[in-house]
Amino acid sequence: MSMPLPSLYPFIHYADPEAALRFLKQAFGCEERVVYRKPDGAIAHAELTLGHGLVMFGGAEGGRLKMAASKDVPLKNQGIYVVVTDPDALYARAKAAGASIAMELHDTDYGSRDFSALDPEGNVWSFGTYQPLAVTPPKG
Repeated sequence: MSMPLPSLYPFIHYADPEAALRFLKQAFGCEERVVYRKPDGAIAHAELTLGHGLVMFGGAEGGRLKMAASKDVPLKNQGIYVVVTDPDALYARAKAAGASIAMELHDTDYGSRDFSALDPEGNVWSFGTYQPLAVTPPKG
């Protein structure tokens, strides 16, 4: 039985997409799916996978969407949550790679083991064992 392709893909704009590419691979274990480059060699669009998820990113030149890099926005109101089977190992990997830990590794009241870290431009990446689609939400 094959799973349907996801229909939701987060994307991020970075001031330094090359540094983001290196960091996300080293600290969080993301794997490069594809990197499209401009004629000058700069990243135009990149896709990284982590488990069954995928995140897209590129530079923050403004463009049609007029998006800023996260490092240029003082407060954050969004983040990326990644389901992982071994948050303890990933936490150790992220710390060893120099990731800034925003929320220490802990057990939640709803049975997950979580932590959050910032990438070099301040984007919030949360990791844990909670799998939202595996839980039936309460009625009412």
